[in-house]
Amino acid sequence: MREIVHIQAGQCGNQIGTKFWEIISEEHGISVTGNYEGDNPSQLERISVYYKEGSQGNYVPRSILLDLEPGTLDAARSGPYGQLFRPDNFVSGYAGAGNNWAKGHYTDGAELSGPGYGLYSERIRDL
Repeated sequence: MREIVHIQAGQCGNQIGTKFWEIISEEHGISVTGNYEGDNPSQLERISVYYKEGSQGNYVPRSILLDLEPGTLDAARSGPYGQLFRPDNFVSGYAGAGNNWAKGHYTDGAELSGPGYGLYSERIRDL
């Protein structure tokens, strides 16, 4: 069976991604706490495509949320499905690039993708 790792990047990616997880969770009968509360066994047939089963029997999205600005991730974290995600799957900088591509690419973004990139690729493999 295939597994999908969902990578949400930037404000737009995280807003769309958050809505994506709300819809997928509803379709598969997953509650905001990650527990299965559905009423149809077929909802669990392919659940491992999008979710990893946690040690307590809850379902955790295979998702990494990235942004240079922590505000967008804070909004996702505090939203209705925010507690579905593992806390270490949120990766952010300390300030945004302010819609300046060069600043995001050469300064703030370079800090996140530089030597610490190995940590992120390890995290993705664990999903």
